[in-house]
Amino acid sequence: MTSTAFETATPDPIAYLDRVAATDLGRSYKGRMLDELDIRPGQTVLDLGCGPGTDLASLAQAVTATGTVIGVDHDQTTVDAARERTADQHTVTVRLADLHDLPLPGHTADRARTDRVLQHVADPTRALREMHRVLRPGGRLVMGEPDWDTLTVDHPDSDLSRAYTQYVTDQVIRNSRIGRQLPRLATQAGFTVPSVIPITHVFRDARAADRILGLERTTRRAVAAGHLTEEGARRWLDHLSTGPFLAAVTLYIVVAES
Repeated sequence: MTSTAFETATPDPIAYLDRVAATDLGRSYKGRMLDELDIRPGQTVLDLGCGPGTDLASLAQAVTATGTVIGVDHDQTTVDAARERTADQHTVTVRLADLHDLPLPGHTADRARTDRVLQHVADPTRALREMHRVLRPGGRLVMGEPDWDTLTVDHPDSDLSRAYTQYVTDQVIRNSRIGRQLPRLATQAGFTVPSVIPITHVFRDARAADRILGLERTTRRAVAAGHLTEEGARRWLDHLSTGPFLAAVTLYIVVAES
C-alpha cells in the first residue's frame, strides 16, 4: 500500500476528543444537545462518559452557581484531565465509575447526557437502565450517537466503499448501529422518547475527514482483517487523496424523558 497524505499514527485519545469538539460538526451537534437538555439554574446535571471534561464548563454555566454538574468516566487518565480542567469550577465534580453501575442514589439528577459513549459500552441497555434509575421523574436524558452503517464515502469503485463501511460497522465500532437503535433501547429501559434529531455531516475535504475518520489508519486495519486487498486499498486511498472527495455520516440526537 502506498503512503498518502493522511495520518498514519493513532492520535492521543484526549487530543482526538478535543479535535472533534473544535470542528464545525462538533460545535454544531454539541450545541444542539445542550439546547435539547433545556437545563435550568439550580439543577443537577450528569455528563456520563465525560472524557477529559470537554463539555463540563458549558453545563456548569447552564446550571449557574446554584446547580451541580457531575462528570462520570471509567478511564482514570481522562478523569484526571477533567478534574484539572474544572478545578476552578466549584459546581463541578468528576467521578471515576462505570456507566453500568453508577455510584449515585436513585432519582438524583434532573438532566443527563451521553455523547458518542454508548457506541463503545459493553451493554447499552444496562447503561440506559442505570440512567433511568438516577434521573428524577420528569428528568431528561439527551444522547448523541452516530450510526456507522450510514457512513458513505464516494469512490468510483462502489465495492471498495461498501467493504470499507462494512469493516467499520462490523469490526471497528462495538455498537456501530446504536444511533438508530437508541429510541427502541431507551423505551425498553423505561423512558419515553419525544424526539429524534438526525444530523448528517458532509465532508468535502479529504484531510478534514481523515482527522475525524482516520481514513488511512482504518484502511490499513481493514487490509489486515481481510476486508480489503492491498491493491484495493491502494486504489481506494489514491483516489481519496487526489480526486474530488465526498463522505457523510449521520449522528442521531435522541431525547428521552424519565
